[in-house]
Amino acid sequence: EEEEEEAEVGWQEKLFSQFEVDLYQHESACQTPLDRQYHEEILKLEKTKGRKSYRIFTYTDHDRFTNLEEHCQKVTDSDHEVPSFLAERMANVRRRRQDRRPIEASSLKSKIITWEPSEEFIKNNHVINTPVQTMYIMGDLGPYGKLGRREYEHVLCTIKVDGNGVITVKPDFTGTKEAYRIELDGGKREVWKYTIENVSVQVQPEEEEREQRVFRDLYSRHKEYLSGLVGSEFEMTLPGTLRLFVNGEIVSAQGYEYDNLYVHFFVELPNQWSSPAFQQLSGVTQTCATKAVGWDNVAYFSYPFTLEMFFTQGDESEDSLPQWPVLYFEVLSLDFWQRYRVEGYGSLVLPASPGLHMLTIPTWRPVELGTVAELRRFFIGGSPELEDITYVRVPSTFKGDRLSRFGFRTETTGSVTFRLYCLQQSKAFLETSALRQRMQSVLDRLGGFTQQSSVYNVLEAFQRARRRMQEARESLPQDLISTSASTV
Repeated sequence: EEEEEEAEVGWQEKLFSQFEVDLYQHESACQTPLDRQYHEEILKLEKTKGRKSYRIFTYTDHDRFTNLEEHCQKVTDSDHEVPSFLAERMANVRRRRQDRRPIEASSLKSKIITWEPSEEFIKNNHVINTPVQTMYIMGDLGPYGKLGRREYEHVLCTIKVDGNGVITVKPDFTGTKEAYRIELDGGKREVWKYTIENVSVQVQPEEEEREQRVFRDLYSRHKEYLSGLVGSEFEMTLPGTLRLFVNGEIVSAQGYEYDNLYVHFFVELPNQWSSPAFQQLSGVTQTCATKAVGWDNVAYFSYPFTLEMFFTQGDESEDSLPQWPVLYFEVLSLDFWQRYRVEGYGSLVLPASPGLHMLTIPTWRPVELGTVAELRRFFIGGSPELEDITYVRVPSTFKGDRLSRFGFRTETTGSVTFRLYCLQQSKAFLETSALRQRMQSVLDRLGGFTQQSSVYNVLEAFQRARRRMQEARESLPQDLISTSASTV
């Protein structure tokens, strides 16, 4: 109990240790203006009542200890650790008190890109740099009468406040938890316990309201600053045109017979759809070996692709529904002898609603009957292929009434997972008030898109039912139609 000590420490409040008292008492040891300031404060403390704590002291943001602690942080606890090249370069990045010059409002847009950065600029900006102020609450745990030895100094608490106003206290306030323990190496194996409590005065409602007003003013000015950086010159679509962006990813393929898979895909644009001249509508992934995940062999591609397409409303009637672009793909395998085999075909209609879509598409492949075809596939590679990959669905070139696949033999294979981020741009999105007052056209209906897919299916089913009713009505005798009409 005679070793107990309690101290109330404010933010960046300096409490001197015995080592600092012995050091700064002599004016000859003072080299910097901060050292001379500490020398004067220690002389004043000696003339008055002295220090209020002996074992508990602090290192503020300006002390040498804080700079060295920030510069010499180790990655491991080994005494023989050699810092890597990256650690040495990162140690030169000073994360505190960055001196940033104010940017003039007239030169905002010219400062977005620095074409000829200096070495100092690169050093200060090659990492996300949030200015931080640091403070260390220390404990001198040496034996009584031998205070002031550096080897007995231990960090009790580290407090950091960054430029965003986030306060980090490590370790956390004790609260209802047990006291923290520090075991010293030595013959006695001493154990010290300490607690950390928050004794800050609660803010008054008037001060809190004043602070909120300051924050709102700050946020509004920052919003104006960002809008000045971005500008207001955006490329808008023409009336009657829909712009569709798809940031997609071929995530994985699973459940296939052979290893070393790759995916070849392309997008077919229906009528009234177009794409820019530079847009690539096809692609092929890398060859990826599979790994066992559960009961399936999975190949993770993580292959990104980007699509940009335009839909232009034609002069067709209101009842015509727009056809959405279709992504066709085939999965193939490649072995050590560069023999490839078709593992599966599949297709997906690009989603009609914006947002994130995770789609897992099952695939199939054509097969031949008999053992010879399987032997050929196993030993020399190759397998039956589709001459036109759009045969997976109803081909766009097909003009008949019925497409028969009778006699075409297939086999179910694995599946491919896609992740699609869809964005849409259209003037119809801006005309929300007009949409409530008039009958929406087909393109205007695309402005909502919250229930586009379900509406599309319902209208398509309604059109099929109406055609069947008209065909049934035409096949009935005329006298039966006239009798039923007169009865009604």
